[in-house]
Amino acid sequence: MYHIASEETYHHGEIIFKEGSSGDWIYVVQSGSVEISKTIQGHKYVIEVLETGDIFGEIDFLGGTERIATARVIGETTVGIIDREFLDQEFNKISEDFRLILVAAAHRIKKMTDRATEFTARKEPRVSKVLPVMFKFGDTLIKGYLGNMSTWGLFIQTDNPLKPGHKFSLKLNLPGIKETLTLKCEVVWTRIRPEGPQRPNGMGIKFRDIDMKDYRILKQYIKEQGTDEKEQ
Repeated sequence: MYHIASEETYHHGEIIFKEGSSGDWIYVVQSGSVEISKTIQGHKYVIEVLETGDIFGEIDFLGGTERIATARVIGETTVGIIDREFLDQEFNKISEDFRLILVAAAHRIKKMTDRATEFTARKEPRVSKVLPVMFKFGDTLIKGYLGNMSTWGLFIQTDNPLKPGHKFSLKLNLPGIKETLTLKCEVVWTRIRPEGPQRPNGMGIKFRDIDMKDYRILKQYIKEQGTDEKEQ
């Protein structure tokens, strides 16, 4: 059914490719199983387990992006690599408009996968702790209050929320913790106007990167404070 250029056999637990790595080969499972997963703040979230006949890696080929997930084999597994020259020839046969549609669809699927995984990560324990926070974004000094915090991200109540997609670094000092946590953040959503007493104006933040030591400190702090399931 597919034009297979070569085959590779992996043992249980071996990685075919890692999330964030380069590469645009498309694979098909010949035998065995392949687990597709994403990692957020040190936690693995399994997206799908592929069986014989399933293909993977196609989003990276179409979108020209880095690998959007990790592919790990379960048990003894053989995968076929679909002939790249054949794929390029077939892809170039279709109209430019349709190629653009496919590329746009691949990027949208990647974004939807990222958002869905992040939403799952938000189900982790959170704690509402009102703490003053202040940081600089360019030449602008942002002041507000921190709350609804998890190992995934936090909410900052502020009259001057940044736009979604803006990235910044945050130095966080938690009560009773000597170490200052360094968090690389990105704005996911913004609320310009309050929507009732429990939904003030501000911005939802996800952690783009956090040192493992800081992550453990934050996780322990949240555990000791107890959890709060309220949304902000």
